[in-house]
Amino acid sequence: MTSNQRIIDLFQLHNGTAKLAALEHYIQRAKELAGEGNEVVITGEHTPIWLYLKIAHALHGKARKLIYRSPVTGDVVIFDHNPE
Repeated sequence: MTSNQRIIDLFQLHNGTAKLAALEHYIQRAKELAGEGNEVVITGEHTPIWLYLKIAHALHGKARKLIYRSPVTGDVVIFDHNPE
């Protein structure tokens, strides 16, 4: 992990049962954890796809690079706005 990389475990945000009613809370917390202009990795077992998608959308424009990490797929780059 580099100094500008943040790992967000979505399972920790929803504690095992993601609820649509808490979606804004999850988004706000993910934004806080991501910071500005960092490389962000989202991961988390037992997390529904709708939560991954909403968090990815919310982090566009905040994160420089977004990576989805899974033991099945490994790292998958969702977007990378690094000009280099």
